[in-house]
Amino acid sequence: MIDVITLAVALSMDAFAVSLTIGVRDITRVRKLAWLAALYFGAFQGIMPLFTYFGGIAILAWLGSFAQWIAFILLVIIGLKMIYEAIFFADKNSSTSRTYSHYALLLLAVATSIDALAAGFTLTVMSANGVYACLLLGITAFIFSYVGVHLGQRTSNWLGNKAELFGGIVLVLLGCKVLLL
Repeated sequence: MIDVITLAVALSMDAFAVSLTIGVRDITRVRKLAWLAALYFGAFQGIMPLFTYFGGIAILAWLGSFAQWIAFILLVIIGLKMIYEAIFFADKNSSTSRTYSHYALLLLAVATSIDALAAGFTLTVMSANGVYACLLLGITAFIFSYVGVHLGQRTSNWLGNKAELFGGIVLVLLGCKVLLL
């Protein structure tokens, strides 16, 4: 069981980092965004491993190296957009492009949970109960994401526009990590 908990925490780190950037970026709707981010990230972190746990090697073979490229492209594009806005839209009161739509949250949830797809195989090797393990993965990501948005909002108040720049850099680095590792 400790292996599954460790896996859940490790897989939740990407969602936590992205949630920090969400809180940094949109400080006006933090309560709503915390719940939405937690729901999206928790659901995807919990559901994605089920595909490979039950679907087996065929799904991962079909996706192949494309899965890494999809995550890389999504994270880098969103990160570069945040960096651009942090540099060129320094006015903290400006509300243009500072909110997250359901579509943007969906893309981020997919991008951060692609590594959870491979976790389904790990769960099989661990002889873990797939449904319960995936539920634990989802709950852990839910909690980390919820806390991440709130911490990001607090960081935003402290760092101002630099926090958004940092968040964009974090997303780009996460994208590179997905591609290189």
